[in-house]
Amino acid sequence: MKLRTMVYAALFAAIIGALGLMPPIVTPFTPVPITAQTLGVMLAGSILGAKRGGLSLLLFVLLVTFGVPLLSGGRGGLGVLFGPSGGYIMAWPLAAFITGFLVERFWKKLNLGLYIVFNVIGGILFVYACGVTYLSFITETPWTKAMWAALVFIPGDLVKVIVASLLARQINRVYPIIEKGNRRSSKITNVA
Repeated sequence: MKLRTMVYAALFAAIIGALGLMPPIVTPFTPVPITAQTLGVMLAGSILGAKRGGLSLLLFVLLVTFGVPLLSGGRGGLGVLFGPSGGYIMAWPLAAFITGFLVERFWKKLNLGLYIVFNVIGGILFVYACGVTYLSFITETPWTKAMWAALVFIPGDLVKVIVASLLARQINRVYPIIEKGNRRSSKITNVA
């Protein structure tokens, strides 16, 4: 593994940990708190690409597994992963990978609209599918009931999608981190 890849993975794991400093918002609808950390998941995939983005979140989840209190509210450890939030958190590495893969695949045609679509696919749809399914299993509630409870996350996650898309578009325009070999096009002139 290249040093640059390790540095970017560690940097984004730290950014996601820093987003955990914002206190979680607890709602009466679901035992899963609202946090800012999915913004970091979207940014990792959109800026680092599939491999590096997924790796950064894998590193983050491993640190949490070993008890490092990086999650919002100072949480960490295996208990968190086996709790109601576990499905959401364990989905993060693949969510960043999916988002990064889509960004790389459509690099030549990339625009704000595509960033938004890719962040919704990876950062919302995939994360919700995993998180709601796991929550339903852990709490022994019907999947549809768990999904209805998850709708409380939609407004905040849509704001995160917009923020992540705007930031990623600008960063990729000025300083693209995704390597030429990972892009489907060798030109970055169309990163509108």
